[in-house]
Amino acid sequence: MKTSATYFVNDENKPIRYGEINLINPARKRLRNEPPKAGVEVLPVFCGFCGTDLELMKMGRNCSLDAKFPAGQPRLINGHEGVVWVPSENRFAIVLIRGGDCCDPTRFTEDESYFEYGCDGADGIFCDKGYFHPDMLLHLPKKYDGIEKLPLSLAKKLVFSDPYACAIFQHERMCDIGVAQNFRVETAKHGCNTETAKKLAYDSTFDRVVIFGLGTTGLFIGDQIRRNHKNAKILFVARSRENCDKADFVKANLKADYLSTAGMNENEIAQGILKKLSGTATVFVGTSGTELESRIAFEYGALGCNGIYDSFSLGPKVTYNTMPFGFKNQVILASINFTQKHMEEAIQILCESNFDELVELIDKNEFTSAPVSAYENKIYTAGAPLKTAVIWNKNYIDEAK
Repeated sequence: MKTSATYFVNDENKPIRYGEINLINPARKRLRNEPPKAGVEVLPVFCGFCGTDLELMKMGRNCSLDAKFPAGQPRLINGHEGVVWVPSENRFAIVLIRGGDCCDPTRFTEDESYFEYGCDGADGIFCDKGYFHPDMLLHLPKKYDGIEKLPLSLAKKLVFSDPYACAIFQHERMCDIGVAQNFRVETAKHGCNTETAKKLAYDSTFDRVVIFGLGTTGLFIGDQIRRNHKNAKILFVARSRENCDKADFVKANLKADYLSTAGMNENEIAQGILKKLSGTATVFVGTSGTELESRIAFEYGALGCNGIYDSFSLGPKVTYNTMPFGFKNQVILASINFTQKHMEEAIQILCESNFDELVELIDKNEFTSAPVSAYENKIYTAGAPLKTAVIWNKNYIDEAK
């Protein structure tokens, strides 16, 4: 079947293009021990842009995308955040993007394989039509059963399903590591039994949190921490000005503090963090995509003893001096993904949220007529909104709601 789509290729000048291509529909496994299933036809309705898309475009410019293409194909349809319409079921759905021949797609091992729609080995949603595994088309809450047009405000919220699911998974992993890391400290401090100590460590792990970067995932990790640890002190650190919309949002909605690093050197940033937190961080979440975050945490000492460094950025190297790192009993956690359970929980949370306030639209024709320029000069510029999205099929969107 032919369709129109944006897609990545290996090309120094035009690594992303828009035009007509042939779709493929190989049978895929959602999980190990399940039978492979061919995809069912869906119509993408609303699509969001993710930083991963930008990285893939850069890989295409460097002609290093071969491993990301679907088997036997010279291109990858991009996009993995958004809402689709399933004609065979007359409903809207969120695509669960990750599956494969593995027991847990987020924790695959050497003898397992995985795919990610729009990211790795499988075409995504920036297309007029597409094929997706029938068991990976997740339902909206029951109150939306039977609707034929999706309110625009709801579409904007649901575009965050992927990154919010990542945040739920990230919080879950930090809790797992934090409780194991710190319950013995709580036992010694309070002279309590193991069960009580683990409950104390669940919260004390998040006493003082730094989230370095003010992007989508950092925001949602902060939201998860606030929802689950009411007394956590949360500090966002980023280059944006003090009273930008994103900073105002986290202050008002997450009851978080904010440090603008504009004009600061690295030592000043570290000292600013210590002052804002009234101490060192117990958790340091790196989401800025720069190596600065690890230097602030380790070289400049913003991360305290028994602290967790949650490395969420793709690309930067994390370096540390082994002597203080070892004696401070710190942990580096790196885990970026989510399961179906996390995404289903994310959908429920987002539908009741006000995160639609953070989404701005780009016209579809503006994007498809010059996708490289749209990425570089509008969607990922310094003054860009937290999230940019596009109405891909206006027939299924109620723009008045």
